[in-house]
Amino acid sequence: MLDSIYTRILVAVAVLALAVGGSAAVPAGQALVVEDAETGERLKTVAIEENSTVSIEYNHSVEKTRVLDEYTVRNGELEMTRMEFESYGWGLPARAEVHKENGSYVFDPEGSWEEIYVKPGYIAGHKLHVDDETYDLVALSDARSVRLRVTNQSVLDAALH
Repeated sequence: MLDSIYTRILVAVAVLALAVGGSAAVPAGQALVVEDAETGERLKTVAIEENSTVSIEYNHSVEKTRVLDEYTVRNGELEMTRMEFESYGWGLPARAEVHKENGSYVFDPEGSWEEIYVKPGYIAGHKLHVDDETYDLVALSDARSVRLRVTNQSVLDAALH
């Protein structure tokens, strides 16, 4: 009788281990991962899809005007597809071919990256937009540098994060 109980427990543990192991191998889709750039600690994981929009919004430190850098998720990378800024200042594209739209300068910059580094700041008030959701990047990182990247996540990863 005792052997029967131990056998059932061992079978249950084996089935559970197979289920967890199997879910770790089953892809659930893509995710945007925000990590501490120095330690690699995961600060945020957000489920995304192909063509999801990821944006960094902040106030220019000198001009005190809004800047928005917009990326589109394509083939596991972040492709920069739009930049908006309200005034020209240090670090902004003075020679880019821009057009005016709703009071802002707008252009479509070139470039696609596997990862993007951002140094959130209290004065700049960096925000991360992922599709329709907004996250306070300064509070999330305690104003430390972060790395943003697209990754494939398993069903288990999705459940844990």
